[in-house]
Amino acid sequence: MSGKLQNKVADCNEDALKTTVTEFNEAGYDAFGVKVNVDAVAHFGRIDILVNNAGVGDSMQATANVQDTVWQRVMDINVTGMMRAIRQALPVLIENGGGTIVNMASIAGLTGGRGGLAYTNAKHAVVGMTKNIASHYGPQNIRCNAIAPGHVETGFAAAMTNVNPFGMEQSVRGVSLMPKAGQVSDIANIAYSWHLKILV
Repeated sequence: MSGKLQNKVADCNEDALKTTVTEFNEAGYDAFGVKVNVDAVAHFGRIDILVNNAGVGDSMQATANVQDTVWQRVMDINVTGMMRAIRQALPVLIENGGGTIVNMASIAGLTGGRGGLAYTNAKHAVVGMTKNIASHYGPQNIRCNAIAPGHVETGFAAAMTNVNPFGMEQSVRGVSLMPKAGQVSDIANIAYSWHLKILV
């Protein structure tokens, strides 16, 4: 790549999208934003890194209370959407000679008690997907990793409605033992540092 690092930002939340693009531009990066869907190759000519950060919660629905519609939405967005994005990006990354895929997992994907059933299941699937892709495509210079944070200060939890009291009570056990919540910048720095490692 020549010149400034170029970034494509996609988000289903248009206000958040505009804020992110503005922050990139003010930091001196070439960025453009689109709501949900875009052909990044057509815009920039290549893809070097794919960050799969789209995800939804499940209102902490425990197994006895999980609704089919909630289960399906969580799996469609958090797992199937990620798979489809990776499937589209892989041929481009292979043609480029390598690249980076960063998947947003969660502590819920490493433990059994930090989310509702659907969310926990989805994040375990993300962890498995990440391992599979890393194993299969690592020899082609494609790095695939997942970030699995605990509590991060975003609007994610605040956006949940009709929270299941039992599921919430079980999921927050031990949270008070964390010295502090993570910040969005912590996650971004991890993803960016992995990308830099593959470029050098």
